[in-house]
Amino acid sequence: MRASADHPGAAGEHISGPEAGQPAVIVGLVASPGPAADLAGQVVDQLPDMLARSSPGVAWTVRVIIDRLVDRPADLTQLIDAARRRMLHGGWQLTVCLTDLPLQTSRRPVVAHASATHSVAVLSVPALGPIAVASRARETTVRLVTALLAGDDEHIARQFGGPVRADHGGIGLVAGVVTGNLRLLLGMLRANRPWRLTIGLSRALVAAIAAEVFALVTSDIWRLAVGYSQMRLVLLSAGAVLAVVVTIVVGASLWERAPPGAARRSPAGQQVILFNMVTLLTVVIGVLALYLALFVLALCGVLLLVPEAGLTDALGRPAGTGDFLAIAWLACSVATIGGALGAGLESDESVREAAYLYQPDEVIDERQS
Repeated sequence: MRASADHPGAAGEHISGPEAGQPAVIVGLVASPGPAADLAGQVVDQLPDMLARSSPGVAWTVRVIIDRLVDRPADLTQLIDAARRRMLHGGWQLTVCLTDLPLQTSRRPVVAHASATHSVAVLSVPALGPIAVASRARETTVRLVTALLAGDDEHIARQFGGPVRADHGGIGLVAGVVTGNLRLLLGMLRANRPWRLTIGLSRALVAAIAAEVFALVTSDIWRLAVGYSQMRLVLLSAGAVLAVVVTIVVGASLWERAPPGAARRSPAGQQVILFNMVTLLTVVIGVLALYLALFVLALCGVLLLVPEAGLTDALGRPAGTGDFLAIAWLACSVATIGGALGAGLESDESVREAAYLYQPDEVIDERQS
């Protein structure tokens, strides 16, 4: 993190230009490692000036700290208590926690929560949705800090300007059951970046390409592809994709279990259900992206590696365009199954990092920010 250009400060500090006689307020912006930390880096530069415009007469200092605070699954009360302890340890006046946890109350996603009693606010990054995340996070953070500064629950409710619910010793901004949960799911999916899954699994990718090249130069594969019906090719494609998905999810133990004693409808149980749902969607989308990329490569490979005369001799009849497409289709499925074998050789850490579910255990404090 770089210091604000207006007033140089310590590493991790962003300061608005102070004037004589202004009270100083230090805001700790605590972000979970991963997408929440990346988001904090995007919004922190403008926060002090936005806070100064929203609440003039105050010299604002924003300190960015990367800290998970709690192990997942965790409820809002645990997160607020941990953020409160972190605030007292850091000597700040106010704290805003950017968390990657999906927070819910009565099946409604909690977008943000502010507790004037604890001087702590929480912003659930996934609940912001998949688009315009930085601008929404910036505006919501300013509202949360302004509400905490006022120290009044009614003022907090006015700042939210939406459906609110009083619980956990504060006021929470909640979203609709259907639209809010859909936005929450898409926000979690975006944070996992499923389109980058395949690139992170190098062994699976190498095994898939090797299997594809082998399939394209094997005359037996040519005859099988031409002899198969479209329904059989579709079933082979689905089976190949399923094989890779199961290998990744089961092999790397991505499927999470609720803590012992946690009920299915409890906050911890609901979080685990969401984690597993997003994990499955992430892997499926990533594998489908792999399949599409392998199909494009197979089409190119058919033109380069399968001679028309050789295919005609193998089939005993003139080869047509449909024959080449069928060969590319079957070769892509064979390559995807090869990718499943390669995925089985990946370490659990590599798979989790590729799926953006892995988070380092290190905690970064003010001296390391």
